[in-house]
Amino acid sequence: MFHVAIIMDGNGRWASERRLPRVAGHRQGAESVRRVLEAAPAEGITDLTVYAFSSDNWSRPAAEVSALMRLLRHFLDNQIDNCIRNGVRVSAAGRRDRLPRIVLDSLERVERATAGLTRVHLRIALDYSSRDLMLEAVRCGARTREEMSRRLLPDVDLLIRTAGEQRLSDFLLWECAYAEFHFTQRLWPDFGAADLASAVSDFRGRQRRFGGLPQGYCEIPA
Repeated sequence: MFHVAIIMDGNGRWASERRLPRVAGHRQGAESVRRVLEAAPAEGITDLTVYAFSSDNWSRPAAEVSALMRLLRHFLDNQIDNCIRNGVRVSAAGRRDRLPRIVLDSLERVERATAGLTRVHLRIALDYSSRDLMLEAVRCGARTREEMSRRLLPDVDLLIRTAGEQRLSDFLLWECAYAEFHFTQRLWPDFGAADLASAVSDFRGRQRRFGGLPQGYCEIPA
C-alpha cells in the first residue's frame, strides 16, 4: 500500500491573482483533484487522502462555506461514473452530523456505488480534525498504538502540501508520524500529474529509517 495525503492550499490566491472570486479557485481546485486521482495509479498510489474541509473552516464566511458545499456535491455527483469506471473507491473521513443533507446524500450515494472497488481508495477529509478524532478514539477505548491505529486512517507514506505552506494544520497527526513531507510553491489549482510524479520521485529517493539505522549500516570498530 502506498498512501499519499494532500493538503490542498492556494485556491484563494490563485483566484485573487486572476481577479476572480474565491469560489473560482475552489472550482479549479476540484479539477486538480480529478487530475491527480487519474494520475495516481501510474505512480503506484493505492490510497489518496485529500484535505477538503477542516472543522475550523466553518469559521469562514457563510457564503464561501455554502459555495464549498455546493462544489463538493457537484464534484461527487459528477465523478461517480468516472470513479466506477476507473476502480476508485470513495469514502469520507471526519464528522458527518454537520454536513448539509444534500452533501451527505451525495456522499453516501458515491460511497455505496464504489464500496467494492480496489484500484485506488480516495478518502475525502470533511469537517475533519485529527485532534478530535484521536480524542474520540480514546473515549471509545483505544489504549495502545495498535488500537489507536485501527480507529484512524492508514499510516501516510507521503504528505504533499502546496502553495508554500509548511504545517500540518490538524491533518492526520497520528497517521503522519513517519510520513515523508513534500512542500511545493505550486498553487493547488495549478497542480497536476507532473507535479505528483515529481513529488513521488522525490519520495522514492529518500531513505526511510523509522527511527532505525540506514540499511546496510555497519559500525567500524574503534
